[in-house]
Amino acid sequence: MLLSLKWLREFVPFEGTAAELGDRLTMLGLELEEIIRPFDAIEPIVVGHVVSRERHPEADKLSVCKVDVGQGEPLDIVCGAPNVAAGQRVPVALVGTTMPGGMVIKKAKLRGQPSHGMICSERELGLGEDHDGIMVLPESFRIGARLVDELDLDREVCDIAITPNRADCLSVLGLAREVALAFGLPLTMPALDLKEEGADASNALRIDIPDASLCPLFHGRVLEGAAVRKSPAWMRYRLIAVGVRPISNIVDVTNYILMELGQPLHAYDLDLLAGGRIEVSAAREGERLTTLDGVERVLTSNDLLIRDGEKPVGLAGVMGGAETEISDKSSRVFLEAAVFRPGTIRKTARRLGLSSEASYRFERGVDQVVCSYAMNRAAQLIAGLSGATLRPGICHNEPLPWQAPVLRFRRARAEALLGISLDETFCRETLERLGCKVDAADAADWKVTAPSHRRDFEREADLIEEVARVRGMDTIEPVLPKVMRPLDRAGAPESKYSFWLRLKHWAAGLGLNEAINYSFVGQKDLDHLNLAVDGRIPIMNPLTADQNVLRTELAPGLLQNLRHNIAQGNAGLRLFEVAHIFEADATSDTTARERARLDILVYGSRHDSQWPHVEADADYADIKGIVEHCLAFLHLEGATFTLAASHPFLMPCVEVAVQGRQVGVIGRVRPEIADAYHARKDAWLADLDLDVLRELHDAARIAFRSLPVYPPVRRDITVAAPGSLQVGAVLDHILGLRLPLLCGVELIDVFEPEGKDERNLTFRMTFRHASRTLKDAEVDKERDKVAHSLVEKLPVRI
Repeated sequence: MLLSLKWLREFVPFEGTAAELGDRLTMLGLELEEIIRPFDAIEPIVVGHVVSRERHPEADKLSVCKVDVGQGEPLDIVCGAPNVAAGQRVPVALVGTTMPGGMVIKKAKLRGQPSHGMICSERELGLGEDHDGIMVLPESFRIGARLVDELDLDREVCDIAITPNRADCLSVLGLAREVALAFGLPLTMPALDLKEEGADASNALRIDIPDASLCPLFHGRVLEGAAVRKSPAWMRYRLIAVGVRPISNIVDVTNYILMELGQPLHAYDLDLLAGGRIEVSAAREGERLTTLDGVERVLTSNDLLIRDGEKPVGLAGVMGGAETEISDKSSRVFLEAAVFRPGTIRKTARRLGLSSEASYRFERGVDQVVCSYAMNRAAQLIAGLSGATLRPGICHNEPLPWQAPVLRFRRARAEALLGISLDETFCRETLERLGCKVDAADAADWKVTAPSHRRDFEREADLIEEVARVRGMDTIEPVLPKVMRPLDRAGAPESKYSFWLRLKHWAAGLGLNEAINYSFVGQKDLDHLNLAVDGRIPIMNPLTADQNVLRTELAPGLLQNLRHNIAQGNAGLRLFEVAHIFEADATSDTTARERARLDILVYGSRHDSQWPHVEADADYADIKGIVEHCLAFLHLEGATFTLAASHPFLMPCVEVAVQGRQVGVIGRVRPEIADAYHARKDAWLADLDLDVLRELHDAARIAFRSLPVYPPVRRDITVAAPGSLQVGAVLDHILGLRLPLLCGVELIDVFEPEGKDERNLTFRMTFRHASRTLKDAEVDKERDKVAHSLVEKLPVRI
């Protein structure tokens, strides 16, 4: 919302600066985005007086003028405008001035005659579209004065961001109410002085509204003898200052009132309205209307139409019809002011792509009570600017009069919600300054009648929010609440939230970065991962085609994160996400089943590139190690890793099981799938079922042991094994020997000789005695047992 400070001061006597106003409004929730100075580009332009005008000796269409700009000797200026004449006051751009279009005025010779400046037209100054001649100023303007001062232009305009719930602030009046509230200033409404003549016009048009919910109020006034012409300068320049293009006096008045009071209006050529009636009703399927922009619109039954006795004449709340628009030939005007259902206007404007200043306000809701005042003020201005006669009487139909909601306000409740003490007098004065009527007969439970312009007052919490807003949200000191665990909760099972939080802390501590993705993905994302169509839950009204279904896997989001990070030049990535996936379930009350998952993605460089890390890419061992670390964190032992026959988007894929129950899968994203996300290296992903892990974790028995006192002794053993032999088989065999001194074994190296279908696997075995230090001889004896058993039972050699 563009707010002119000069316009604002016609409502409230605010004397501060634009920055001070913006700071205060921002703290009230109306953020100042920018301070605009719309006429700064013409600030160097001065008022000149044409002392003499002579015909150019070398060009019939040029004039040689001497112009007094109040700086000593008159300047010689060559002008091509046909209307320049001696004795005129004119705007002059001096040498060195940069015009709004970027042109710099320089000394020049035009057909041999020197020229030291330029006499300007309205279009050259950005004050209108008139370029037929120079702009002639009133005789009262001071010679040499700045043009912007003499025209009394709006110099500062604040661009205020208005939240969707504050439709009341989409006008000068609405923001003036906020300024009066913020600074304790009186609010003055523009005076009405209607001069009505002629016969009563209340029956000039019959207003029919079949469905009151679509149009609670529709009324209008009749003006006759109007002359359609250019608006006066003060109105045109003010509209330009707030970003509205002037058109004609009648149309400009409707736009002026829209910006001033927030009430959209529409003017019809009354001679083009047929049948002596107006009907506001839903359109018929396929009905057509040509709007003011010359485009024929095909309508649906969800659109709201305004019809005369024969035809559609306007798309309610969005745009008028071309057949009844005001033109230079118009003399009889019907001025419409109405209130329409916001949802209907919003849907029509969105469907047709016809967002306008009027629809923007209608779809958020306008003030039904101020509607009549806005219509009368507009009628007064049109009569004054066009010479029209205002007929007495109003064509009126209000099938759904405004009913002000009565809300409760309890100061004790407000203090409990806000966590501060509130003065009773402050609360009452604040509500009354907001326009509310307060019935404090019950001191503990007030009855508050909301004003018509505050459509967002729907419940007690809204009033409490207003009290806090006016007091100042920034003045409420932050205090951490006391968090106490009830005694009867001691020993209760851990909540799902706490379990998730512990896992997130574990992952962050391991150096993984958390990803938080939308639950919505695209059907094409799931198709790309070869996921089943059965079980998908489509979104009825998706925001975009890329978010039209609930995710059945977390992988699409993580792969999108991978693509984004690769685009940003990240060489290595370690991500995790804890979230729900969704599958259709006809047996559920919600028709959907949610399952908790933990997904982990590693890609690219294993370490940062800085010394002393060795440059290497993450592989299967990295993702498996992370999963094993997670299982150890959850006190789950005895995990098995089995190669799966197939998987939709992982190859190879390894199934992870604990105590015979599958808890997830790990593997490499198929290269052809990863390539679509711009991956140039292997991407490794783990998908773990948190619901199963939670069950196993809750059932696990944690055994505590004393820390070892005596040192361990380690021995390495390398076996040459065929490529078909799994590492797990070797590990299981070694541990299956149940040697009393063996407390651990792990794979530490793999070497694959070229040209041979075998691998050299190096294992490190750890031996320890609980009550004494081991001797080398007895450790070597245990190692030999392992070596002999491996050769005897497995197809390997030492």
